[in-house]
Amino acid sequence: GNKPMSKTYTASLLGRKLGMTSLFAEDGRKVSCTVIEAGPCTVVAKRTKDDNGYDAVQVGFGEVKSFRVNKPMLGHFKKAGQTPARHLAELRLPAGDAAKFEVGQQIKADVFQAGELVDVTGTSKGKGFQGVMKRHNYAGFKMTHGTHEYRRHPGGISAREKPGKVWKGKRLPGHMGSDRVTASNLRVFQVRPEENLLLVEGAVPGAVGAILKIRKARKAALRQAHKARKASK
Repeated sequence: GNKPMSKTYTASLLGRKLGMTSLFAEDGRKVSCTVIEAGPCTVVAKRTKDDNGYDAVQVGFGEVKSFRVNKPMLGHFKKAGQTPARHLAELRLPAGDAAKFEVGQQIKADVFQAGELVDVTGTSKGKGFQGVMKRHNYAGFKMTHGTHEYRRHPGGISAREKPGKVWKGKRLPGHMGSDRVTASNLRVFQVRPEENLLLVEGAVPGAVGAILKIRKARKAALRQAHKARKASK
């Protein structure tokens, strides 16, 4: 049957997008890479199946002055014996993996290896209110002499008296960007743990400075498990 996809990941990390660069692979290919400041992330708290209904570790990333943190959060960090972090996130892990981490432990870029596939989640660049050509890749109208102020319009949006309405989900002008986006199956080109850097082939969501969540590729792991099951039959 179609089982729901698991929400657990064997390795996850918070990071910051630093920009893009080009490097040469061993086979001579020129590869465009995104440079990510990946961690170090400090474990601030743990979530367990017994207490919370799921297994995860709460990690902090980035530095922040204590006067910029409210008192409840200051108490949360103090309980963990940690200095305040600018960003907090929960990283879902299988129970066995979550048990390996202790509060105060650091997770660094070396949880990933060059050559493996990762999913990178971030908030895409906001583009404001956009028309259908930019937002939905419409072709637009004919750019001829007789076309009057209609070159970038969406065209007809309904179907006469029946159904007599515009269907929900119709692709129309509207707010574009500033969405949670995941770029899947990106290959790790290089890991530099001493510099806390992760170089990933291709582009990732967000502007320079955006906060990202990096995890081992979910669909790739499911595909490998499926192939293994087929091979064992």
